[in-house]
Amino acid sequence: MARPFLSVLIDTYDHERFIEQAILSVLAQDVAESEREIIVVDDGSSDRTPEIVRRFEPRVRLIRKTNGGQASAFNAGIPACSGEGIAFLDGDDWWAPGKLQTVGRVFADEAVGLIGHAIVESFENGAERSVGPGKTVRFRLDSLAAAQAFRLRKTYLGTSRMALRARVARQILPVPETLVIEADEYLFTMAAALSDAVILPEALCHYRLHSGNLYLAAGANKNALKRKQAVHEALAAALRLELAARGVPSDAVNCVTEIVQLQGDQMRLMLEGGAPWETVRTESKIYEILHRNAPRNHRIFRALTMVPAFVLPPRWFYRARSWAASHNWYGEFRRKFLPMPW
Repeated sequence: MARPFLSVLIDTYDHERFIEQAILSVLAQDVAESEREIIVVDDGSSDRTPEIVRRFEPRVRLIRKTNGGQASAFNAGIPACSGEGIAFLDGDDWWAPGKLQTVGRVFADEAVGLIGHAIVESFENGAERSVGPGKTVRFRLDSLAAAQAFRLRKTYLGTSRMALRARVARQILPVPETLVIEADEYLFTMAAALSDAVILPEALCHYRLHSGNLYLAAGANKNALKRKQAVHEALAAALRLELAARGVPSDAVNCVTEIVQLQGDQMRLMLEGGAPWETVRTESKIYEILHRNAPRNHRIFRALTMVPAFVLPPRWFYRARSWAASHNWYGEFRRKFLPMPW
């Protein structure tokens, strides 16, 4: 089958340091201009981002809007896309060569409505780490088993690695605009319920880890963490409602939304405190979801690191963990003994 015409949708906010690299990585793709379009939605930037984007006109179309968050950017940008498929890119990330060719090839299968893939985590100090599933994974969010597989692979479906078939994206709109961050999770979760999802082992984007990243920086201060916690609560509620309305079995809905709610509970404990048993319960549930098949040494290390949670108030426990996480030795221990379930 012929590869479809593709839209590239870049959402950006105050990315003057990064947006040029993001756009250039799209223009460098081995796809003819007649086979793709590039749309940038500027979510009310206060810096030089729109000025930089305009340098690329008419090869790039700029949509400017007042600041409203990621969901509002998607709601403005998706209807403007004319491609059969929409490949998303955050303005602070960039793509590897071959990204659009690969997306077009996979979308030639009409049953596929969602594509994700491995990533390269790119740090401010120049270090990089490739993170991927190791093999191609295909599923549809229509059973408990599929939901369990899905929630362990969400990291490969975030904005800069997410591509949606346009008709599937339009079935999902509007994205709840309370999701000023995490709107990509709403999109890819709903897309997985409406169509087949494919996750590829190729690392086709660079995910930039930097202090200005709105999601990563959300834990940097109390107000930002409070916003992030509210978004998780809203995301869990919206997904429970919409997944059920689309016919997803209740056990699968509970499975998908449980981890989102637990992460919200985790942030609530950081902000408001509570009893030590609440920390232990929340952390134990998250651990069992992410590391259900962990080996014995993994579980022993985890048990040792959780001892303070039994006696410390939640806010003290999370402050101590945050302090430890700021040191390289803790990161090395986590990578060795508590790696993420890639």
